[in-house]
Formats: sequence, C-alpha cells, structure tokens
Amino acid sequence: MPTLTVKIYSLYYKLCLKQLLHKLSSSQLEGSGSGSNSDPFGIISRPGDPIVQANPSFQNGVASKDIHVDPLSSLSIRIFLPDSVLGVSDSSDKSRSSSCDDGVAYGGYSPPQSLSRCRKLPVMLQFHGGGFVSGSNASPENDTFCRRMAKLCDVIVVAVGYRLAPESRFPAAFEDGIKVLNWLGKQANLASLRNVRHVRANRRIFDSFGEAMAEPWLAAHGDPSRCVLLGVSSGANIADYVARKAVMTGKLLDPIKVVAQVLMYPFFTGNVPTMSEIKFSNSYLYDKAMCSMAWKLFLPKKEFNLDHPAANPLVSRRELNLKHMTPTLTVVAEHDLMRDRATAYSEELRRANVDAPVLEYKDAVHDFATLEVLLHTPQAMACADDIAIWIKKYISLRGHEFSY
Repeated sequence: MPTLTVKIYSLYYKLCLKQLLHKLSSSQLEGSGSGSNSDPFGIISRPGDPIVQANPSFQNGVASKDIHVDPLSSLSIRIFLPDSVLGVSDSSDKSRSSSCDDGVAYGGYSPPQSLSRCRKLPVMLQFHGGGFVSGSNASPENDTFCRRMAKLCDVIVVAVGYRLAPESRFPAAFEDGIKVLNWLGKQANLASLRNVRHVRANRRIFDSFGEAMAEPWLAAHGDPSRCVLLGVSSGANIADYVARKAVMTGKLLDPIKVVAQVLMYPFFTGNVPTMSEIKFSNSYLYDKAMCSMAWKLFLPKKEFNLDHPAANPLVSRRELNLKHMTPTLTVVAEHDLMRDRATAYSEELRRANVDAPVLEYKDAVHDFATLEVLLHTPQAMACADDIAIWIKKYISLRGHEFSY
C-alpha cells in the first residue's frame, strides 16, 4: 500500500482537482448551456496557478525559454536545453562549467569561444497532465520533471503548452500536438538553410534568412531525426495521437522522425469497466466519477462517449494498423484505476510486434513520478532513470547498445 504521506498528498490533490472540475462544470452550465462551444484562442494555464519563469542561462545545468508558437491561439512551448550541448558534461572541466553557469543568456548560434564543441541532441516533445482541464508546461512540477528528463536522457525537451478544456474542447489539444510537431519540422528546414552548399551568389541571403527565422537553440543543437514523444496522464493520450499521425504522415514529416514514445499512466477509459477501474473506482487522485467529469468537459457534448477514440485506445475503429506504430514504453502504477487499460493497450501493441514494454511500479498511485510533492521520492527518481535507459536505446547514434 502507498505510504501515509503519499495517501495524504494524493487525497489533498484529489480534493483540489474535484473542486476545479465542479467549478468548471458549473461555469459551463451557467454559460452557453450547450457545453459544446470552444474558444479557438483558449488558455494554457489556470489563473492563480503557480508558474516558474523560464531562465535562458544555464542554471543547474539546464537553460529554458518560452516561445509563442501559434499567432492564432495561445499555444506555446518551453524549451529545456541541457549544458551538455556545449560539451560541459564532464564535471572535472571546471573552466567550461563556470563559463556556462555565469547567468548569461545563451544565444544558440554563437556559443562561447572557449567551448570548442557544439553537440546535436535528440528532441523530446513533452505533454503535461491534468485531465485536459488543468496543468501547464510552465508549472513547478512540469518544469522540474522536464529539467530532469533533459539531463538524464541528454535531450532537448520541448514542453507543449496546449490549450485546456473546457475553454478549448476536443480536438484542440490534439491539434496543438500536431502543430508543434509540424513547427519542429519547419524549424529544421529553416536551420538547414544555414548549410546550403550549392547556392553561390545567393548563399549569403539564404543563410541570413534561415538564421533570422529559425529558433536558434533548436537550429544549433536539435537533431530532428531523433524525436521522442513523452506524455503524462492526459498528455499521454495526446502523445499517442501525435505518434499515430506521425506514422501515418510518414516521409512527409521529413526531416522529423519520431523514433519512440513514452506513455506515463495514460488517461485512458471506456464504457465497459476494467478490473482496476472497479477496484480503484474511489481511490487516490482520480476516481471514476472525476474521470467521467473531465471527459465531459473535454469532449464536445454531442461527441461524449467514453469509448471515443481519444479516450479508449482499444476501440476497433482505428485509422492505423498497429504494426506500424512507433516503439512505446508504458508506465503504470499499481493503485491507479487506469492501469489495466494502459496495460491492455501495450499488450495489443506487442501482439502487432511493436516494442512495447510495461513498467509497473508497486505501491504507486497515479502521477507518482510527476506530482510536485512526490517528484523527489526514490520511486519517482527510479522511474526517471528507467525511462532514460529505455529511450537511449532509440536515440543513441552508436546503435542499440542499451537494452531493458
């Protein structure tokens, strides 16, 4: 069983989330009445929720910056850049480490001259949790988790601030995930203008245009051919959708290539309850009633159905043959009502010969590795290490020397 501390914090978080869900439901009833309207601009965080400011200098080994991606909506991203891109991963090199951790904002194209090496790293697209109605890519827990992933996996993390429900209902959050993936592709193409080899008279013009329009951190250090998706809770639903669309799009996404995805306790559900949904129907963090309420706030009223493709990955109406699906690591918690459905989805992927292992953590609850008060527990740290080991199998340039 979870420890007493975990139980107390989980129940407190559950109470706060339940109050938010009831408040949002009431506001919807008092508003349009139909519950189907959706704001195209939307919001990416709740007023009053704590936010951590981005820091473009390498503090504690990771720099971060915020970018508003879509002028027509509130969609934004936060980029987390580890200092290993400058070749300072060796802690014995004090001169390099101090030159990075000096509080000066990092530009990207022009690293300090004392740093001779400028590395290319894989890109991890990360989607936060919160039942589609809460959370933020800039929240304290998400900021800490993304910094941890950037260091452990040695990747550039792009945390997506997708639009929240009920202000922006389905498919807004899913569309935002696709928009960011396409945006990464455009950034990679703009950055490639810096390396034009066959343009003579106009080469300088192309280079200047590319440097002016491309995001400098990604242009200097991002490797779009090694892209990983990671989703937490409801963010895992978005990640899985983006992965399927990426597989269906195929070479049209070039130079972006999604090589793997991680689904952390995905927010799956369905009309026919599983054993875990029955056993933990009134358990820690999310219970069955709260999940149903969150889906009512996310899905348009006319489309509400717990077997909706966005909610239930096991429905028969699929656009994609699973044998083409990207390798998928699924993280589940023993005391999570969504455990069985996530495990069943992973089993279906394995039947299609997809590399799809499941990591189940004993005495753990939903959000055990990403909830702010649990982030520094041994179990959360072990989970992050396990994810990093598996991911490196697919992002290593030297081949699959890592195994799990």
